[in-house]
Amino acid sequence: MRVWWWSRSSDGPVPIRCRKSPGRAPAAARPLASAAVIVWLNGTHGAGKTTTSALVQQLLPDSRVLDAEKVGETLMDISPGLPSTDNFQHWPPWRPLVVETARRVLDYTGGTLVMPMTVLVEEYWREISAGLAAHAIPVRHFVLHADQDTLRGRIERAHAVPSPFRLAYLEPYAEAARTWLHREAEVVDTAHLTPDQVAARIARSVMA
Repeated sequence: MRVWWWSRSSDGPVPIRCRKSPGRAPAAARPLASAAVIVWLNGTHGAGKTTTSALVQQLLPDSRVLDAEKVGETLMDISPGLPSTDNFQHWPPWRPLVVETARRVLDYTGGTLVMPMTVLVEEYWREISAGLAAHAIPVRHFVLHADQDTLRGRIERAHAVPSPFRLAYLEPYAEAARTWLHREAEVVDTAHLTPDQVAARIARSVMA
């Protein structure tokens, strides 16, 4: 395709040159996404998911970290705000937006998405996992587990004033672990492991 460039004169526009438009690169010249997979790191708030996700990403080739909490923060920034809730996961748009964001990123990049995100409501996990399955995206679901005393100690040591939000989710996590969560994931007991050891165990499992 040729494109004309015009200049203005007293007699009106005058064509001064033309060139071929580069157009869109042929499909063969565009990068192709590699096989996609999600490594989902679950566990209660304060279990070490964020720290572990960064370490796992360094061990898995062609991987990136996608924190689904950022999707919730986007919803929290809507003004005027959405109906009041104590957790953005309760807003119905959050779950499909997480699925759609992950799908779009993987369509673009391929590779592995490491997603650190607490999901303790079984209905919500079913919705997210079914949404990803509908797009044929495999999910490796891991739970970073520790006993209640260990989790509480980690939360209390993390800040001078322990997070009431994190402490409030200790019992819901224990209930989810008993009733459904540990059946739905590969459980990694982190009580006596360093973050590097946890990450290495997850990476070995994913690459096995």
